[in-house]
Amino acid sequence: MVMPLYDHSPFRWPTPPYVMWSLIAVNVIVFVAQSTLGPEGLAQLEHAAGLIPVALTSGQWSTGPIPPPLTLITALFVHGSGMHIFGNMIFLFVFGDDIEEALGHWRFLFFYLACGLGADAAFVLSDPTSNIDLIGASGAIAGVISAYLLYRPCAKVTALLGVIPLRVRAYWLIGLWVILQIGEIASNAQDGVAYWAHIGGLITGAVLFVLMRPPGISLLDCVHSEPFPVVGPTVPPR
Repeated sequence: MVMPLYDHSPFRWPTPPYVMWSLIAVNVIVFVAQSTLGPEGLAQLEHAAGLIPVALTSGQWSTGPIPPPLTLITALFVHGSGMHIFGNMIFLFVFGDDIEEALGHWRFLFFYLACGLGADAAFVLSDPTSNIDLIGASGAIAGVISAYLLYRPCAKVTALLGVIPLRVRAYWLIGLWVILQIGEIASNAQDGVAYWAHIGGLITGAVLFVLMRPPGISLLDCVHSEPFPVVGPTVPPR
């Protein structure tokens, strides 16, 4: 298991990432509210707010408390366990602020939600007749991860490989994560993780970041991979 902890300058932003923090806050608040429902109530909420492919593709949209098209969004804010939400939010915390800095606040919000919709679409297309509900922000966050790979591929990220701390370039960490997703799909893993949603989010995020990035935001730039200059004495050229 690979878990990022922080990147280059985790608490130094030219402009605070209001949207990223708001998304984390909403997810945490929803999860805390879920925790008061008990196991039966939680299962009912996951089924009601989660994205169920067959409910969306069958056209019978009046059968549940939340219309299936709306679950394309509500599913992004529901998590099944403490580890589920923690894993998603730590990835959003590590990688989201840089993408918000690059795109701007409102563009980042649109980008995040659009990546979630792309992940939803991939999940539905992978099995349109499935009655398994999709919950969690991982598809949207996969889009943020792919944008980070395009934006700061050589940024240094501190992560845990199991219990071993590592300091590696982003392209190693994200590349390993992507390979793991593809490997799980190839092996037809049945562990309850929506790997197709991750792939959908990755592809959507890459395409949208290329199209949405403002002028001056370059791609795959390893020369200027650190967004905040190191303050200190300079050595004059000889």
